[in-house]
Amino acid sequence: MEKKTVWILTDNRIGSKHQAEGIANCLDKAQFNIIFKELAYTKAAALPNWLRGRSLLGLTLPSQKLICPPYPDIVLSSSRRTAPVARYIKKQNPSAILIQLGHIGRTGLKEFDLVYTPEHDKNKYHAPNIHYTIGCPHFVTSDKLSEARQKWYDKFSDLPRPLTAVIIGGAIKKRPFSIQNAENLALAVKSLKEKEGGGLLITTSRRTGADAEQKIMSVLDSFPHYAYLWGSTDENPYLGFLACADNIVVTGDSVSMCSEATATGKTLRIFTGQNWLTPKHLRFVQSLYNHRLASDLCSNTLAASEPNLILNTAQEIANGITDLCNT
Repeated sequence: MEKKTVWILTDNRIGSKHQAEGIANCLDKAQFNIIFKELAYTKAAALPNWLRGRSLLGLTLPSQKLICPPYPDIVLSSSRRTAPVARYIKKQNPSAILIQLGHIGRTGLKEFDLVYTPEHDKNKYHAPNIHYTIGCPHFVTSDKLSEARQKWYDKFSDLPRPLTAVIIGGAIKKRPFSIQNAENLALAVKSLKEKEGGGLLITTSRRTGADAEQKIMSVLDSFPHYAYLWGSTDENPYLGFLACADNIVVTGDSVSMCSEATATGKTLRIFTGQNWLTPKHLRFVQSLYNHRLASDLCSNTLAASEPNLILNTAQEIANGITDLCNT
């Protein structure tokens, strides 16, 4: 059987890029020839999609040159900004199959064969081609975790068990990560470790902020820990944290980080803070609670249990693409 060519349209947004990479890793390489097209944008990309239409408007000239014949059999569009590009490709090759990650609004929706979006966005639109998932696809697999465990286990071997990975995001669209929320997170983790013992694996992000990071570390510094803080030039141990930790704490500001943590099958606690997360984020976190994939760090610190399934949304989407191509 002749391989089908898949173009995966990504950009510099790490979250959407990791989602697309996760799906690509789950596609059968014997059946699909996968090509990544990383796009860069001009200011016009901020225009609504109904204005951009089926066009390359909003792409830089070098990125426009990437979208040229021969056109692919399948296009995986990873964000709202890439959707007009996918529609442009279908205009050039009407037989192309279009797959979209996330809601794009009503404009051009019918042109996509499959649209995958997290169930916390379920209140937006209903259409036959929209499929709702728990969380979002990600790049974390059992093989990657196994490799990371072998690589990092000795690095953390001097820390007492159980090890808690504390994965910290920060500010989101016009919603800062306040010092008070940073302190409340740190105090909740402190309470957990005072009760269960063990050490910490701590990592922060660009969005955490220096003051919030300092507050967190001032509270947790007395516990045995390994910290990888934003700006460090050391190798990023993120996968090692997920692989080697006995349980995980994640801030609820990142759908990607929370979804990646669910791939471990380990006890997951989420910190939501006060007056911080958007309604969308809160719906997402609640969906994880509803499916018994996570619990609230602050309200039920010790009652958390191992999840009843390991989430692999990327494989679910890859299976959907494969089934569509085989029909």
